[in-house]
Amino acid sequence: MALNERISSVLVANRGEIACRIIETLRVLGIRSIAVYSDADAGARHVGMADTAVRIGPAAAQLSYLSIPALIAAANDTGAAAVHPGYGFLSENAEFAAACADAGIVFVGPPIGAIDIMGDKIRAKEHVAERGVPIIAGVGAAGMTDADLIAAAKGIGYPLLIKPSAGGGGKGMTVVTAAKELPEALAGARRVAKTAFNDDTLLLERYVDRPRHIEVQVLADARGTVVHLGERECSLQRRHQKIIEEAPSPLLSPEQRARMGEAACEVARSVDYRGAGTVEFLVSDAAPDEFFFMEMNTRLQVEHPVTELVTGLDLVEQQLRIAAGEALGFGQNDVVLRGHAIEARLYAEDPARGFLPSTGTIGYLHEPSGPGIRVDSALVDGLVVSTDYDPMLAKIVGYGADRDEAVRRLDGALADTVVLGVRTNREFLRELLRDPDVRAGNLDTGLIERTDFDYATPADAVFAIAALTQESSSEGANPWERYRGWRVGESRPSRYRFRSGDSSTDVFVGQGTIAVGNGAPVSAVLSGTGPVVRLALGDQATTASVLEADERIWIGTTAATFDLAVQSREQELADHRAGLDRASGTAAPDIRTPMPGTVVAVAAKSGETVEAGQLLVTIEAMKMEHKMLSSTAGVVTIDVSPGDLVALDQVVARVRIVGRARPHKGAAA
Repeated sequence: MALNERISSVLVANRGEIACRIIETLRVLGIRSIAVYSDADAGARHVGMADTAVRIGPAAAQLSYLSIPALIAAANDTGAAAVHPGYGFLSENAEFAAACADAGIVFVGPPIGAIDIMGDKIRAKEHVAERGVPIIAGVGAAGMTDADLIAAAKGIGYPLLIKPSAGGGGKGMTVVTAAKELPEALAGARRVAKTAFNDDTLLLERYVDRPRHIEVQVLADARGTVVHLGERECSLQRRHQKIIEEAPSPLLSPEQRARMGEAACEVARSVDYRGAGTVEFLVSDAAPDEFFFMEMNTRLQVEHPVTELVTGLDLVEQQLRIAAGEALGFGQNDVVLRGHAIEARLYAEDPARGFLPSTGTIGYLHEPSGPGIRVDSALVDGLVVSTDYDPMLAKIVGYGADRDEAVRRLDGALADTVVLGVRTNREFLRELLRDPDVRAGNLDTGLIERTDFDYATPADAVFAIAALTQESSSEGANPWERYRGWRVGESRPSRYRFRSGDSSTDVFVGQGTIAVGNGAPVSAVLSGTGPVVRLALGDQATTASVLEADERIWIGTTAATFDLAVQSREQELADHRAGLDRASGTAAPDIRTPMPGTVVAVAAKSGETVEAGQLLVTIEAMKMEHKMLSSTAGVVTIDVSPGDLVALDQVVARVRIVGRARPHKGAAA
């Protein structure tokens, strides 16, 4: 019996690029695909790709993608033969797998027992240690309070790592370097663990300095065959979140690969594993023969495309065939790694502002293509990127005959990627690929945190494109409604003011000339139709993509993407008045949110005296916590409470500087 007859339809219990990725394989196999969506995803790409789509609830994940009853009801209502959980959400949830079994629906994943054991990091470490797999010393158990963990930390030593026992994806993981930091770090990790995994059990581990994070992909069928598909190097991380992954690792020799692969297979055999899984290890860069088990992810991984490219296997197809009871059909000796693949995760975040999550509506999109380029994406024009879900937008992969070619192709693909309407980490990814240690394969999990990155500031050409775009947009308008440059009598240049970050720049547009700031006028011609334009500025030429949206102009070049706020006359006057109201050299007293989110903790009370840099409010957005600190010393007024929803740039607290008179007109500051 063919696979599509044994499993005739699959409900994809996920969203975003992984839902699209799974649906693509279902199409190839002739299996009916069923998408689910929340209210926030009604117009999402995966909804349109599927044969059938079912609404499962409002935007909040707890009421939609994390709602087991809603997903089982959707599967029953559509006659789904199987459920594929993707990754994240309920992909490693034993209760969900059991609910599928009770409903007579095939769960495309491992047995419930394997999920249960490996889903608890504490239990998993104890379990694999009994099979001779090396582990890192640590402590943690269900029911341990913060006080219990603080006491136990003395026996581990510092630095140490806090990890949610039920977690994954680096969420809630925190490095603590001193005992005084531990109480606050434990409280924050518990909040994240409860929100992300509905389980706030924590464990502490000794933190290994400058380790490499290497994971091994395994496949296991119901007949006892277990093979590994080589390893992936995942050492390029920021705050324990993987950013760039590659296969194979530039560190391991064939002999070391075989030893680590066998250890991973032993982990899988120890829980009678079935399906695709990943065993993660910490590896010493100085001694690659020394590796330690961290955890087993009982699901498909975000970075699975690099393994698919070097092995030629479709891992989603293998998952489905194993779930249908088929044998693997190949053994360990049949697995051959060819070439090299490297993947970058494109996130909706702003690296220049501490990687704060970014929201917005995608108004222009161009994704790369060509030899050796793969893009796994759910992006479409008009997509609203909100704070409801993870900020990952797409995965861009380069493949080549060797590592150098793969890196070059990935860098070229990133240069050809344009997303306007929301800030992304594209520039940061390209900077990272140019780092000498990254080029040489000298990697460890702390490399990014130790590296200073210089982010581009808008060049004259960027400001010129913005001004000429504004000039073009206002052509034909009633001259009495235009305040920039028009007057009765002699013509004068139009003036435009743009804000980038904390600074403003004036641009003067004359007859065929541009002057940026205090610079001399130079010839300027903007040509092109639609979002892609070409600027001739003096003897220089620049090609860029342009989007006008919400009083901002987005300009994307191969080097970077900029969004410039168009300053109206009213905004210019408001900025001028704000400058008069503040003493020279003092920080702004208002503490404003850098992103929309939910207040999860308030650390100060109104009327309390605070110091500069003191924690005031903690906001959660896109499954991460962000701390709002006092900008100056003084008396604080808190304007929010835990549970409040806050908007971008909303004032959450104000600090009044005590003992300093407010300057007034004519007074010396």
